[in-house]
Amino acid sequence: MGIRRKFATQAWLADVLVRIADVPQNQLYGLLPWNWRTAEDQREVA
Repeated sequence: MGIRRKFATQAWLADVLVRIADVPQNQLYGLLPWNWRTAEDQREVA
């Protein structure tokens, strides 16, 4: 489980670093680890 969690953490951080500049300030909560979804997941919901 530790390896899987580490991988998820790296995926989250990499995604957040790429997307943070384009996210409006009032939507930053969506990048927190417990609210985070990949860009693909967000497109499916929309």
